[in-house]
Amino acid sequence: MSSIADNLVRVRSHIQASALKNKRSAQNVTLLAVSKTQPAENLRIAFNEGQRDFGENYLQEALEKIEALKDLDICWHFIGPLQSNKTRAVAENFHWMHTVDRLKIAKRLSEQRPANLPPLNICIQVNVSDEVSKSGCKPDKLEELATEIVKLPNLCLRGLMAIPKASENSDEQRQAFARMKQLLKQLQLTHDSVDTLSMGMSRDMDSAISEGATIVRIGTAIFGARPPKVTEQPTAALFD
Repeated sequence: MSSIADNLVRVRSHIQASALKNKRSAQNVTLLAVSKTQPAENLRIAFNEGQRDFGENYLQEALEKIEALKDLDICWHFIGPLQSNKTRAVAENFHWMHTVDRLKIAKRLSEQRPANLPPLNICIQVNVSDEVSKSGCKPDKLEELATEIVKLPNLCLRGLMAIPKASENSDEQRQAFARMKQLLKQLQLTHDSVDTLSMGMSRDMDSAISEGATIVRIGTAIFGARPPKVTEQPTAALFD
């Protein structure tokens, strides 16, 4: 069985090769290790191999890991759906939030961000494939939402995030990512802080990098098959 250390070497080499193929610098592509359902000790192993950015989908599980690994200088990204009654925990504990898709969530994050912390880095999630089952701002509403978010004092709008419709066809993958690249360019015309495209996972990383991804979200290729997730208990009272 491959170790986490070996897997990280392979993934980093893959990113390097893909970036070079597309005449990009691999230094401009951040590897975000998707660590949902992984035990804290696996994250510690990855950290000791030089990994610094970790993405979590499930809030209560993430908070437990943040506490267990508080001795490490980890950059924590929240990359899962977020209910409005759980925004405080994200505002207080994370460096990045990738899945903002409505103003209500953004306002709560700004209001609840502690004064002693720097602004929370925000990516707007875009429903680029127009899938009914997926969250995300519609592309034609993106500028309107971005304009309101940049007014919020404790947030920094960094860019866009997307999970396009799954496809094994590289041309179809690239079409969705190319659309995201164009949306980012449009946003950059009016918002100076925007510099991030969070897109691409193990199956479509190459297509994402070819279209300008600056963060790729990789999980099983680093940690192996995920253990089953234990269902979280309701936390509305705790985080409201």
